[in-house]
Amino acid sequence: MSLEQHLREPYARGPVPAGAVVGSAGGHVCGDLVRIAVRPAAGAIAEITFDAEGCGAMIAAASACALLADGQSLLGAARITPEDVIGELGGLSAGKRHAADLAADALHRALAKCWADERSAATPVPGRMLVAMSGGVDSAAAALLAARAGREVVAVTLKLWADQGVAGTASCCSPEAVIGARALAHSMGFPHITLDLQDRFRAAVVDDFLAEHGRGRTPNPCIRCNGLVRFDAMLELADRVGAEALATGHYARIERDGEGHLLAAAADTAKDQTYMLAGLDPGSLARVRFPLGGLTKPEVRALAREARLPVAEKRESQDLCFLAGTNRERFLARHGGLAERQGEVVDTSGRVLGRHGGHTRFTVGQRRGLRVAAGEPLYVKATDVATNTVVVGKRAEIASRRVEVDPATLYRDCDRVDRVKLRYRSSPVPCRIAHRNGRAVVELQGDVHGVAPGQTACFMEGDRVVGYGTIAAAS
Repeated sequence: MSLEQHLREPYARGPVPAGAVVGSAGGHVCGDLVRIAVRPAAGAIAEITFDAEGCGAMIAAASACALLADGQSLLGAARITPEDVIGELGGLSAGKRHAADLAADALHRALAKCWADERSAATPVPGRMLVAMSGGVDSAAAALLAARAGREVVAVTLKLWADQGVAGTASCCSPEAVIGARALAHSMGFPHITLDLQDRFRAAVVDDFLAEHGRGRTPNPCIRCNGLVRFDAMLELADRVGAEALATGHYARIERDGEGHLLAAAADTAKDQTYMLAGLDPGSLARVRFPLGGLTKPEVRALAREARLPVAEKRESQDLCFLAGTNRERFLARHGGLAERQGEVVDTSGRVLGRHGGHTRFTVGQRRGLRVAAGEPLYVKATDVATNTVVVGKRAEIASRRVEVDPATLYRDCDRVDRVKLRYRSSPVPCRIAHRNGRAVVELQGDVHGVAPGQTACFMEGDRVVGYGTIAAAS
């Protein structure tokens, strides 16, 4: 059908069918609004309708999108792009392209809701693999390698956080990031699914981040996200799309010992992410793949260049996904009510050395930002929430030999733990541990400086992860 035909006789324009889910797109910038409703059944689109407001191109694009999707399997519809919509219309001027973008976005928002419905379960297919794609080079390379290995790739992007105070284009899990990752997946020939986990992410990750800062501790939200939200949800989705495995672009490996699967350090030690994955249940690792585990970052970029992926040179985000475009202090004030409060900086004897703008700005071991004069470098030793005091000391005064971890989870017997990693960018430290009633006491074989309560202790046997826990105290 041509654009004129879609305008004269719009396809499937009508009310929302009973049992359907709805995806909407548009807004105040262009004034165009579109709603697409999908009723799934047996893994396919059994019924679809649309309604739209705005220019004629918007109505025609929504009609074309509904026609393209009607009767398709959900995975087939997950391949529909704005270019497909434009093709069905016989072309659109550059000034009207946004109509196709909005129609396709509304369809994919509806499809995202379909996958939460048991009527959407697809038949398992040998070789089908769900691949997490954030829109960056690592996840794109992982998807490329899976496809080259003969896997039928289904791409998924997680929508974790949407906030006007966050720069969506700089975040890996924002609505803007979802659209970018979808376009990348489609350009590589993969169907794309959006997995909306905003409620789970807020409850399990952001609320804990706010609470821990309120207690004067330094949380590690990425470990909670991977261990409690991301992987469980993606493995559930893998079941619904009929995929036999899940792949991500993390730099990690999986090995087997006599008791099952364990995480192991990546070949690129500078990029190794096993610390951030320490909370993954080893029981789920049998269905997880890390295609980049044996590669270095330069090799991954070279692979992306050779495949002419548009993200080959894309820079990595260094921020927490929900802090992109803002900073920790503004975020804590806006979402946790933790407004900055002036307080004292004191040494270990209680002598006042200066003032600070709020204890949430500081973590144990921090040196920068203290703004106090001293004959030698000073570091944060502790923060006192009750008095809003930051205690500082010399390097020797922030050394620890004993770390209490509570709660602590061990995947293997504690006698197998020979090293512990206490920060993401730190090297593992030789140790011995005692584990009882979900709590561990770690005896370090050497001084470690700046062990921060709230951070994660990653227990290791050689380069394998055999447990993890939250640092409660250090001495």
